[in-house]
Order: sequence, then C-alpha cells, then structure tokens
Amino acid sequence: MHTIWKGSISFGLVNIPIKLHAATEDKDIKLRSLHKECHTPIKYEKICPICEKELAMDEIVKGYEIAKGKFVILEDSELEELKKASEEKAVEIIDFIKMEEIDPIYFNRSYYMSPNEGGLKAYGLLRKALLESNKVGLAKIVMRSKEQLAVLRVFENTLVMETIHYPDEVRKAADVPNVPLENEVTQKEIDTAIMLIDQLTTDFKPEKYTDDYRTQLMNLIESKRTGKELVTPKAKDRTVNVTDLMAALQASIDRTKPVQDKKPPAKRKRSTAAKKAQ
Repeated sequence: MHTIWKGSISFGLVNIPIKLHAATEDKDIKLRSLHKECHTPIKYEKICPICEKELAMDEIVKGYEIAKGKFVILEDSELEELKKASEEKAVEIIDFIKMEEIDPIYFNRSYYMSPNEGGLKAYGLLRKALLESNKVGLAKIVMRSKEQLAVLRVFENTLVMETIHYPDEVRKAADVPNVPLENEVTQKEIDTAIMLIDQLTTDFKPEKYTDDYRTQLMNLIESKRTGKELVTPKAKDRTVNVTDLMAALQASIDRTKPVQDKKPPAKRKRSTAAKKAQ
C-alpha cells in the first residue's frame, strides 16, 4: 500500500513513528471531454482575459481577494516559509473523547496508519489503550499546507486517522431554507412510518451495497468497445525535420493503409413528416 505521509503520533511523552496510507479510493469513472468534430481531448489552458495570452507557470502568482477586484499577493517563498513553520510532521493528540460525541457531518477523509521503524511496541500500546478505554484521540496534523483536526481510532486491528472539519467549516443547519419548524403529522402517520422503519431495519453489511450506476456505465463502455464503436483523434499535420524522415515515412504509410472491417454507415430512415411532405 502506497505511503503518502511519514511522521509520528505524539501524546504526552510518547512518540510513535508512523506512515499514512489512503484508506479509501475514488472509483468514479473519469470521462474526457473531446472535440465533437475530430474527437481530440480538449485542453484547459490558463489564459489571461485582459492580455489575451496563455500564461506559463512562472507568470502566475497566488492572491487572496479581500474585496471585489482587490487582491493581496502572496509569494511562493512566503507560503513555503509559513508551511515549514507549521509542519512538524507530527500527529499531536490533544484530547481523548468518546466517538459518539462527534456527529458524522464533521468527518472528511480516512487514512490507515502503520508503524514505522522502531514504532511497533508503542503502536500496539496506543491501539490497546484506545480499545480498552473506549475512547478516540483528537489530534492536529498539517497536511497539504493545511492544519487539520483528526480523530485516531481502531478499525479492524489497525489505527485509522479520520480528518474532520473545523466547526466554522460546517454550514449552519438553521440556514437551510424551507425546513418546517413543527411536525404537522398525526400520531397514526408517525406509528405507520415507524412500523415501516422496523420492517426495513437490518444489520449493516457494507459488502451488499454496490454502485449500480458505475456498473451500468462500465457495461455500456464495454459493449461499445467490443462492438468496435471506437473513435480516435485526427492526427495533427506537422512540418517534418530531415532527421525525422524515416519516422515520417513510416507514419505516412501507416496512415494510408486501408481500414479493415469497416462497416458502411447505416442508412437513416426517412421520417414520417418527410414522407408526407412528398
């Protein structure tokens, strides 16, 4: 499993060398945007709308908008210095709390923690202490130039770090529009709803839940692939140097080869409206 971060867990005078590994993965199917005419992938360029030119990375700076159209410029060196001052490569446990005190809305991402060299015994000690105390550790960590709150807990005999949002990052539920203040339902309706909930109540078995949309999309992609419904971008003509002559000749030969097994385009049926027009 790929290591994405190395550091240590510290609580009191205990220091545990650890490695972080992503506990989850994004399995979204990535679809590229293509030019409809030639099927070439679209480029997303950084263009200044005033100067009307594409910008190189060294022509771009970071800024914070303090008012409409007014920015404070932050140099990369200033941001790097601030990052180094904050980043100690440590997961510092500041409190121990009960897991049920944290609402799930605060949770962000999950990471597995494995012991680094010399950390086996201390790793096992923290794991055992968390299990027997029925507590989780509330910690701070700097990752990706951001200080984050995190929860350390045990999952299937492995320490897991869950990053959580700060309170000011969670929007207020009171700001959600059109939420009724009182229940305008009868007791009979409530009893019926509870009866339905009881009938649908079961043990949570995550393996029985699947992403049906992703499965159907992959089936569609596979059916198009096996049916040879494939497209390729048009080759861009380039001026060829003398040193690339053999490559250019071979490429020209390849481009002029007849396409095999190409089915003629199906004739389009004339619409009823068109027949009536005649």
